[in-house]
Amino acid sequence: MNGKTNCIYYSEYGAVGDGVTDDFDAIIKTHNAANESGLKVCADSGAVYYIGSVEKTALIQTDTDWGNAKFIIDDSKLKVENRNSHLFIVSSKLPSEKITTVKTLRKNQEKIDLSLQHNCFISVSDNTTMRYIREGLNQNNGSSQTDVFVVDKNGNIDTKNPIIWDFGNISSMTAYPIDDKTLTVSGGYFTTVANQAESKYTYYSRGIEIRRSNAVIDGIYHAVTGEGEHGAPYGGFISISNCSDVTMQNCMLSGHKTYSTIGSANAPVTMGTYDINVNKSTNVTFKNCKQVNDIHDTKIWGIFGSNYSKNIMFDTVIFSRFDAHMGVANATIKNSILGYMGVHLIGCGVFLIENTKVCGYNFINLRGDYGSTWEGDVIIRNCEYLPRNGVPSDAVLIGGGNSGQHDFGYTCYMPKKITIDGLVIDDSNPTEGYRGPKIFATFNNKYINDEYKEKYPYVITEEVNVKNMTSKSGKPCFISDNPYMFRNVKITGE
Repeated sequence: MNGKTNCIYYSEYGAVGDGVTDDFDAIIKTHNAANESGLKVCADSGAVYYIGSVEKTALIQTDTDWGNAKFIIDDSKLKVENRNSHLFIVSSKLPSEKITTVKTLRKNQEKIDLSLQHNCFISVSDNTTMRYIREGLNQNNGSSQTDVFVVDKNGNIDTKNPIIWDFGNISSMTAYPIDDKTLTVSGGYFTTVANQAESKYTYYSRGIEIRRSNAVIDGIYHAVTGEGEHGAPYGGFISISNCSDVTMQNCMLSGHKTYSTIGSANAPVTMGTYDINVNKSTNVTFKNCKQVNDIHDTKIWGIFGSNYSKNIMFDTVIFSRFDAHMGVANATIKNSILGYMGVHLIGCGVFLIENTKVCGYNFINLRGDYGSTWEGDVIIRNCEYLPRNGVPSDAVLIGGGNSGQHDFGYTCYMPKKITIDGLVIDDSNPTEGYRGPKIFATFNNKYINDEYKEKYPYVITEEVNVKNMTSKSGKPCFISDNPYMFRNVKITGE
């Protein structure tokens, strides 16, 4: 231990830091000692720590400063012992608790009958009810109804994280205590030497998992090398799960090369592969974070994905994509730039995007594989839209698709109200026959008259309020190439 800094260094437990010797055992021992003593962990300045293919995990429960040290994570060997094992887990010392006394929950319920020692993050599921029954090349039978929220010691539910489903049955419910003190992990230059596995849905998770509420990840740099002709996808170098109030700031992260496989529909499909994954978490903020590689490179998959989360914010972020898979409740993107994959969204609440440039196919794409549902409002304020980053294309503000014939496990909604207050559309390189910006994509090319019957009706937008929207082509916007479907949408404003 360095007495001046109250910091334990990896070298004190045998780390060599030469980039060749596998130092992971020493790293693990250092964190174990720090966790017992409550001291901070520091990497040795200028060290290069090599981490091989063994299945081991370093548990981080105290502040950690990796400084300018480098870490080489070698996934290139064919026999990584456990591709699902995270190398570092940031966790609380406070134990989680299974809740068995609560039998039902209601949507927007304000209080539950609980007495807890700490404010807690709650995760609840119902295995008898299936949601997110996916359609398309990656079709599936859905996932158990899942919700996450925050309660205080007396069971009062945080109104910013409301319950979004009714639970007539609860299969499991777990309370994860929220630490009062912030834990900070800072610095570090990480390089993943990519796996050379067969291109199948065998995800790798050999990175950093954040399982502790009230945590800050500051200044991490992650690069990827050694990607070849084939490889398995990554689930996230940074994974945030089962926690609340996490901030990632001043970080540099990498998109991964896209590989293809045969999907569940027995057809070729490109595999999603991520450097950041947010799963079952609330109040997660990314601030001043950038992508190391080109956000417009179509050979690289979108960097960010999320499931079952609430209140996600991008602030001053430059990434290839924002993506909410199995729903987000409330999300904000501001002061940012999003690359060729743009904004992919399903969920509920309020989605606010402001002072942001989007370079995707659509300004916002409501994911068709999950029914293109957003039960709430969308606000677009002072933004710029460059379709496909300038490649000849149409300009479509709200994209998606829903035939009304598939049961997704819930009623599907378009945003109830869309507010556009300041949007510049750079449609100066349009396709042949371009008519102007469209507010909505076609969505359902068969729903063109009253003869079409939806088995599972899609709830259409009620109002679009537009002001201060201009196009570089000078062409006015119009509702859609499928005007019948949107015939009852009220257009207000300028």
